[in-house]
Amino acid sequence: MTAETSQTLDRGLRVLKLLADTDHGLTVTELSNKLGVNRTVVYRLLATLEQHALVRRDLGGRARVGLGVLRLGRQVHPLVREAALPALRALAEDIGATAHLTLVDGTEALAVAVVEPTWTDYHVAYRAGFRHALDKGAAGRAILAARQAPVAGPGYTLTHGELEAGASGAAAPLIGVTGVEGSVGVVMLADAVPERVGARVMDAAREVADALR
Repeated sequence: MTAETSQTLDRGLRVLKLLADTDHGLTVTELSNKLGVNRTVVYRLLATLEQHALVRRDLGGRARVGLGVLRLGRQVHPLVREAALPALRALAEDIGATAHLTLVDGTEALAVAVVEPTWTDYHVAYRAGFRHALDKGAAGRAILAARQAPVAGPGYTLTHGELEAGASGAAAPLIGVTGVEGSVGVVMLADAVPERVGARVMDAAREVADALR
């Protein structure tokens, strides 16, 4: 800790991160051990976070992330979208296909940013807010592949006709962005994705990941 930082705030944020990484919650003792502080400090931190609905405790006393984080989370998508737009615009213009950023939302893939090319005679209409199963379409499949290879990433994923008849897609996962699980991709009206598109999509995914770090 430096003179410019708050130890209490730092501990509170560490509590939230620890709780976010578990599905079953943590006890005061478990948090105390993980933070390296006494139980009294943990009780105070939890009480403060509970007042803001950021933490809740069940009948067994286990602390979990509270619903108050949803109010904060609503502002994440606009920030992510803004950071991704330059790379998506360049990708759409270069490939001549609709480019998109897709994030995980529960068990679904959610398109949060979409950019269409300006110079093509036709392209696939793909709108922000479009949802689909994670195991359908290049965007979702790229995310699932990244879960199997989270460090280096699996490269890119190609699909054809899974979400729209006659349309092909290519997508690459976002790698190394804490708290964000998603992919960058393109969708085009073609029987197959041209060979150079995969590498270009991977470059765009790296650009978006860098912008979000």
